[in-house]
Amino acid sequence: MSFISRREILFLYTVKDANPNGDPLNENHPRYDEDTEQVLVSDVRIKRTIRDEWVRQGKMVFVDGEPKTLKNRFEELKAQTGKGSGEEVMRECLDTRLFGVTFALGNESFSWTGPVQFKWGRSLHAATFEFIQGTSAFATEGKDGKAKDQRSFRNEYKVPFALIAVYGIANQHAAGFTGAADADLEDLAAALWQGTDNLITRSKNEHKARLYLEIKYRPDFDGKIGALDEKVALCLDDGQELTRDRQKALRRLDEVLVDVSPLVNALKDKQDTIETVRVIKDRELRLKGEEGLQAIGFTNIELR
Repeated sequence: MSFISRREILFLYTVKDANPNGDPLNENHPRYDEDTEQVLVSDVRIKRTIRDEWVRQGKMVFVDGEPKTLKNRFEELKAQTGKGSGEEVMRECLDTRLFGVTFALGNESFSWTGPVQFKWGRSLHAATFEFIQGTSAFATEGKDGKAKDQRSFRNEYKVPFALIAVYGIANQHAAGFTGAADADLEDLAAALWQGTDNLITRSKNEHKARLYLEIKYRPDFDGKIGALDEKVALCLDDGQELTRDRQKALRRLDEVLVDVSPLVNALKDKQDTIETVRVIKDRELRLKGEEGLQAIGFTNIELR
């Protein structure tokens, strides 16, 4: 049975000395807003993080990251599921149930709008972007049969530190078409957190999940608060202004607090329509206004 209650999601994670989302059309420079100097992360990158974790866990997904044609992948899934049609097979895949799919093969074609969609992630502060040059060495055999050292140069970019906010929504009406269930949303939450922590490639090392907040509305509610990522902000505990220069000089999470007071006020305004608010919080993250979040009767806070 598909889920019947709308959700809104806020996810915060930190990046340290890594490239959150390189732009292949700009020499893999981290994506950023040129005016505000905020780090940007595409929704595609967020979904890839989740999918990669599902693959690691052995869950059935359509896009498994391997270079295959649609026909070959479809034949693989048909054999695994025992299903025949494209729609039947796609309903067996966790990623297509949640993120949607466009399918066109043979005489069958259809397109599903996924019930779960993410806005582009954006850092809560201005950041710096460093250009790094390095070398790599490998051995080759020369004409005389002796090993020779060969060296090549590499260029790469990294972000010294960023605290990135991601906003998502789960639409119960779209879930009716794809068959996404409540259990699928649980898998989504777990993969978003664990998958971020498991980004341990060279360019993605030092990614750390910090906050997962999920609002579950009552089944008869079709609205939303909206833009949860814009209802939190960074502040300093010493009372000083967080200027642009100081934002760019941030290097650790413990240098700042995340002010959730505007979000708490928004939750209070919608409390008659909300069933539960689930919060998973990293112990190192400090929240300004956390007592207000705890005071809301339908909030459950889990520390990690």
